Amino acid sequence: MSTPRNFGATHAVENQAVPLVDYNVFSSDRVLVEAVSREGGDFELERIERVGLIAGRAETQQLGAAANENPPRLRTHDRFGNRIDEVEFHPSWHQLMKLQIGNELHSLPWTNSEPGAHVARAAAFACLSQAEAGTGCPTSMTYSAIAALRSRPELAAEWEPRLCSSEYDPRSLPAAEKSGALCGMAMTEKQGGSDVRANTTTAQPLNGGGPGAEYAITGHKWFCSAPMCDVFLVLAQTRSGVSCFLLPRWTPDGERNAFHIQRLKDKLGNRSNASSEVEFHGAWAQLVGEEGRGVATIIEMVNHTRLDCAIGAAAGFRAATAQAIWHTSHRSAFGDRLVDKPLMQNVLADLAIESEAGTVSAIWLARQFDEAHRGDEASLLRRRIATPVIKYWLCKRAPWHAVEALECFGGNGYVEESGMPRLYREAPLQSIWEGSGNVQALDTLRAMVKSPAAVEAFFAEVDQAFGGDYRLDAFAEAARRELADLEQIEGRARRVVERLALALQGSLLVRFGDPAVADAFCASRLEGDWGNAFGTLPAATDCGRIIERHAPAL
Repeated sequence: MSTPRNFGATHAVENQAVPLVDYNVFSSDRVLVEAVSREGGDFELERIERVGLIAGRAETQQLGAAANENPPRLRTHDRFGNRIDEVEFHPSWHQLMKLQIGNELHSLPWTNSEPGAHVARAAAFACLSQAEAGTGCPTSMTYSAIAALRSRPELAAEWEPRLCSSEYDPRSLPAAEKSGALCGMAMTEKQGGSDVRANTTTAQPLNGGGPGAEYAITGHKWFCSAPMCDVFLVLAQTRSGVSCFLLPRWTPDGERNAFHIQRLKDKLGNRSNASSEVEFHGAWAQLVGEEGRGVATIIEMVNHTRLDCAIGAAAGFRAATAQAIWHTSHRSAFGDRLVDKPLMQNVLADLAIESEAGTVSAIWLARQFDEAHRGDEASLLRRRIATPVIKYWLCKRAPWHAVEALECFGGNGYVEESGMPRLYREAPLQSIWEGSGNVQALDTLRAMVKSPAAVEAFFAEVDQAFGGDYRLDAFAEAARRELADLEQIEGRARRVVERLALALQGSLLVRFGDPAVADAFCASRLEGDWGNAFGTLPAATDCGRIIERHAPAL
């Protein structure tokens, strides 16, 4: 008896979405394209388009998956017992890092004097982050370190050319022998966390001390980001208090520095990237800035990494929104495409509104960095308030947004192959890095007290939309009253920062966003015609128009 040709075949695969690959992450994002042009980064359109094309390729997406499925491994000793403290990465990590560094996402604003360089770099960084976020850590810290190093011209003269090189060189060698270098950071300790003034790591001067002088660092860091980097900015106690130091992996005489990796952290997400616990046993370092001024020195690095946290959160919004719209456009239920179902439309439009508000505010913030570096006092003042405010709010919204986008896939979204679980695990990270939510809220209050002019500069920006929407006008006025009430304001700090963030986002959307998006944002986020979850927009919302605006176009 012959076997039927279709024996064992129980069904044909139907009604499944195809992967969202081989498209340009940048040019298909209308909101980002508009923001780059508006904020002055379009002189680098060719670069951003190239990075967007790379980020959308199936090959790059596969590299991102492989790098996270094969996390780094620590090798403390070689086969002969010599201490080497090296981190081994999967080949996919190195390919992705080559894309980051080769496209100057670590250096563009420092090597290009054009206005808008921070904006252009932010847009390209957001695009590649959607393919893989872990490589953004060493890229971001290297970009951010330059701002701090420039406080010591002699150190900047030595290290800036290395850190700004467009050559990715992963070899474990003295930096002077390499074609490019990367910078990491080690601030927090287990007994203090964000309270870096409680650090117990010490620095002893080797030749009298002072700015640029040599010190021996001894202590333990609970978190050291990207320990495979060539050099680190480190906080340690001196006779004058917490100070900032430049600590290389190799000493000037070509020996391995006393930088010992104790273990790699087993993290919730960001698994492609190595985060570590380290000890210094008299490690050689140089003082950056002045003794006792370590926090003030390293804060320039922290401010730039906070910008990148906001950009990363906005990139996550966009990736999640694009994936959700794409999936529901290719999936049918009960006789219609999911994307055409009224309730699903409400969810997708709500996700898109959050994404547009995030992108517009993150790229606007990058513009403030551009203008501040060019000496614009108003931008510097706005940046002082807006950086912790935007970082706080975008990063707080990220996990909520990611899980709702994942749910649009149903059970498919809970499966690793969809990529949505990785996106979800990544979402809380930005809020924790460079100061958690409470730290951002308290930093906002400190900036207000230290620089009242910054508050006025912030509201001057918000007020540029005055008269554009009555709901925004009323909300902004309520936010001002909230600030004027200083009673128990520390306990209300999150509420205050939330209102500032929403007022700024509302102003930007009323002025620059799509009218349907701006109207829905003001109705839901500002006037309160909204539920307690995504997908609860008022009935009058033009969901179809909003979804069409945010659909990823191949």
